[in-house]
Amino acid sequence: MFFSLKSRLIGLIVVLFVLSFGTLSFLLFSEARTVIRSYIESSALEKMEEYGSYVDMVQMQIYDAASLVFNSDTTKNWDSALNDKSMTEGEKMLANLAMSRFLTQATNSYTSISDISVYREDGLRVGGENQVAFEPAFLQERWYRSFFDLGERWLPAHIDAHERVRDHGNPVISLLMPIGTFHHQAAQTVMKVNVSESYFLEPLNRIHLAKNSTIFLLNEKGGPILSQQAHELGAEAAHEIDRIRSGPMKSGVVYLDNAEGKRDILVYKKLGRTGWMLAGLAPEQELYASLHRLQSTIIAVTAILVLVSLFAAAWLSYGVTKPLTRLVLAMRQVQRGAFDQAETMLPPDKNVKSEVSYVISTFRYMISRLRQHIQNEFELKLLRQQAEYKALLMQINPHFMFNTLELISSLAMQRRTDDTVQVIEDLGKMMRFSMNTSDDRVALAEELGYVRHYISILQTRFGDKLRIDIAEEGRLEALMVIKFILQPLIENAVKYSFRHQPIAIVEIRVTREADRLRLRISDNGPGMPKGILRKLRDQDATPQLDPILDSRSWHIGLGNVIARCHLHYGSLFTVNIHAEEGTGTCIELILPAQEERYVQRIDCG
Repeated sequence: MFFSLKSRLIGLIVVLFVLSFGTLSFLLFSEARTVIRSYIESSALEKMEEYGSYVDMVQMQIYDAASLVFNSDTTKNWDSALNDKSMTEGEKMLANLAMSRFLTQATNSYTSISDISVYREDGLRVGGENQVAFEPAFLQERWYRSFFDLGERWLPAHIDAHERVRDHGNPVISLLMPIGTFHHQAAQTVMKVNVSESYFLEPLNRIHLAKNSTIFLLNEKGGPILSQQAHELGAEAAHEIDRIRSGPMKSGVVYLDNAEGKRDILVYKKLGRTGWMLAGLAPEQELYASLHRLQSTIIAVTAILVLVSLFAAAWLSYGVTKPLTRLVLAMRQVQRGAFDQAETMLPPDKNVKSEVSYVISTFRYMISRLRQHIQNEFELKLLRQQAEYKALLMQINPHFMFNTLELISSLAMQRRTDDTVQVIEDLGKMMRFSMNTSDDRVALAEELGYVRHYISILQTRFGDKLRIDIAEEGRLEALMVIKFILQPLIENAVKYSFRHQPIAIVEIRVTREADRLRLRISDNGPGMPKGILRKLRDQDATPQLDPILDSRSWHIGLGNVIARCHLHYGSLFTVNIHAEEGTGTCIELILPAQEERYVQRIDCG
């Protein structure tokens, strides 16, 4: 069979293909050296041009932020207040705090700005986030003295020892400007605008001349702006850069002979706004070493692949390749969950007569069994989830009923007829609400009505000793939530606040923010033990139902709500718990803002 006409034609095609490809590769790589060098030069200059525009944009934001602070009435009023000897220390502190808030606003207005601080000659430093401190140590720092003595406006990458709130100890690049005057020697106050080094360094690291090359961002004196070592350029390159800085050319490429007698390529680009400069150095031989390796590899790999592919196509296309190709297509459909389409792509059993037939028949049987298994598992999962959810829902009602009946009994014994009637009316409305178990979802307005009836009962019981405030924000009319998620939390908040304080204060906030609904309950109770808080957070990470259903501990209400929300909303639900012993507790449930027509049950696994 090897000597058949088909085999000889295949062999001839292989020979012709290899010869033509080898000749083409030789001619192509002979000319590629010049083309690649030209491309690298133009590409590097183009990327440097783009990076230069980016640097100009960041510098423009820095100057805008500095100008905003310099020309602001808040800055002028603050400077006048501190220079006014008739003002008290308290008034000056208020002026400092107002200035700090303004610096915070100015910082937040520009994405590239890390922080803004002002330093006075008396040792006062005011920064954002209410940072006001006397730190005379900065008066002796080199950057501060260089600014007043030499007028140096730009600081290269450094760690700001005084600003750690926003910088987090990361290197920053800073612009220094005087406050109240344009001359640095006449200023009493200097403004320091910090920008994270990463804003300059990360885009710069994406520019490469060669594998081991580095692009340097240099200041007007030839020193590095970023965390880079200038000596890596070498003495020859540094000397050439000094010559380029004093010359008229804005960008270009220079070929240098290094100390080892080899040629290096120096690509440079001047940045006009501040006199900064981009300079990159790469060995010339490194640019072409990968080209030669690529040439040899491509020729070898291509020859092998051509021979193997043609040989395999000739011997296996009719017997194996065709059915296996259809089998692969069927597998891809199974991977996407399209079982019906997968079965249609499999070749019929009668058309497959080899060992492949057994594989295809087994795969067809596996698809059938897998589809049935998934269907059964899905149905069992829905039934199990529904049963678990109903169990959690029913867990609340007996506990609340016991407390309410106890209150009614106490009011009747005291002959408080009006209060007794009011409590019974509130309880009746609540019972009508809770008896409807056909759906575990209700309108948010109904849930809040249920909560208000409950609060009415509590206020009847505790009177002026209980202060509960409910606030609603945003469009809440059409929202749907699961039942009984607020009442257990309010009950716990009231109960444990009275254990710690003579007057219980509970605040309830219901807020809609875009596609999120926030339910926040805070109290003035004793807080929460660290062990209980850790268990609740662990439950939020990996909710388990059995411990909650069996638990009789004091945090059952909160655990119940968290578990029910996880069952219903799945990964769309989060809970934030802020509690320290003796400082009260704040619980925030964050749910998806689902309106009635769009609500669907989340299969949370």
